[in-house]
Amino acid sequence: MRVHEEAVVDRRLHELSTRLHGPNRLKTDLLTEARHALEDAVEAYREGGLPRAEAQRRAVAEFGSDAQLVPGFQAELAVGALRGLALRTLVVAVVLIAAGDLTWQGSSWSDGPPPQAYLLLSAALNGIWGVVAALALVALLVGPLVARWGSPRLVRPARLIGFGLTGSLLLGAVAGGALFGWSIGLWDAALTWPPLVIGMVVVSAAWFALARAARCWVLADRRSAG
Repeated sequence: MRVHEEAVVDRRLHELSTRLHGPNRLKTDLLTEARHALEDAVEAYREGGLPRAEAQRRAVAEFGSDAQLVPGFQAELAVGALRGLALRTLVVAVVLIAAGDLTWQGSSWSDGPPPQAYLLLSAALNGIWGVVAALALVALLVGPLVARWGSPRLVRPARLIGFGLTGSLLLGAVAGGALFGWSIGLWDAALTWPPLVIGMVVVSAAWFALARAARCWVLADRRSAG
């Protein structure tokens, strides 16, 4: 393949790339498949006797316009973004539910046991993470169905699940932040308690990953819906 032919294919793929948003790995895979399809089409036209310039023109024209290609590609990227968010969320939820209380085992409170409201907030946070885990599981089950069938009847529930998952994560972040701040207020030595310090670092890293995954899904879904 000559440089000029590569430039034509690259330009078309770059135009398509700028219209798509989603997980980088999945986006790269989709564009690689598109590149192979374009290159095969050019080669087939060349073997049929067409000049190189005409073979390129026909291959790019028959490849499809952005209006024809972007909706399908973007829908697949949105599904992939939701799957990535759900998988990360499920892992974090399971870890926090299973290990959250371990950060306090063996500690002593400054002024005796925590107040009842604090215990209620802690229980509520566990409940929120239970809902988050359930939504993540449903998203992991629905995502492959949407990717396989592409039915509008499945796309809308998948979007609702994604919004529910994102909203629940936001609620969990607010409740978790409030509980953490309250813990520091109740226990003067909280920030020097090793299990809590380790947990704080781990949770911060987990929230950073979840925030990136949630942002990726929201943008991918917006492009898909738009």
